[in-house]
Amino acid sequence: MNELYWILMLVLNFALIMAAFRLWGRVGLFVWVPISVIVANIQVTKNVSLFGLEATLGNIVYATGFLATDILSELYGKKDAYKAVSIGFFSLLAMTLLMQMALFFEPASSDIAQESLSTIFSLMPRIALASLTAYLASNLHDVWAFDYWKRRRPGRHTLWMRNNFSTFVSQLIDTVIFVSIAFTGVYPRRVLLEIALSTYLLKWVVAIFDTPFMYLARSWHEGGKVGSVNAVVESDDAAP
Repeated sequence: MNELYWILMLVLNFALIMAAFRLWGRVGLFVWVPISVIVANIQVTKNVSLFGLEATLGNIVYATGFLATDILSELYGKKDAYKAVSIGFFSLLAMTLLMQMALFFEPASSDIAQESLSTIFSLMPRIALASLTAYLASNLHDVWAFDYWKRRRPGRHTLWMRNNFSTFVSQLIDTVIFVSIAFTGVYPRRVLLEIALSTYLLKWVVAIFDTPFMYLARSWHEGGKVGSVNAVVESDDAAP
């Protein structure tokens, strides 16, 4: 049953990121990047069994962050992709600091959330350190690699190449750094290796399936079908 839920989660994530892009253009992608990194760092605290391997959740939504920066790099340029990476980094750092501060508060006798929040967010400092390190290293590489392949193999027909070549290596960097920092000493070596393998393979699958959405995003952009926040603001200003 987990495998079915995983497929549904994949479809839902792609639907949401493309809806954000269709409605608000590059701003929608800027919004999606912090969503992906924050949700992924909450979901990663849950272990599940997928396709016969022990895995953590969060792989799908985290991997869609690479799709967002690749779309930005392809359609708007490397600077916007780097801007999205910096927004994601700041969002994760802010969430970690704010939630750690929230745990210091003494709960009231009627409180029902402290234990659950503590279970999830007491793990956050180590996970956040792992994620922040892995996030910066992998995403900076992804933006650089995508731009590198874009300059060497420009054009619509090689979009799949720069999307996948940049993402496959970046996700390997991310997986090795994150799993090493977050889970070494927490799980037995066998489980650690399973998590690393399953994490990379699942992200790899997401990267393969996101390629058609790269082409769809480019088609929407070229066809003038992408909305923008500016258009909404101008429409509101023009209203009587």
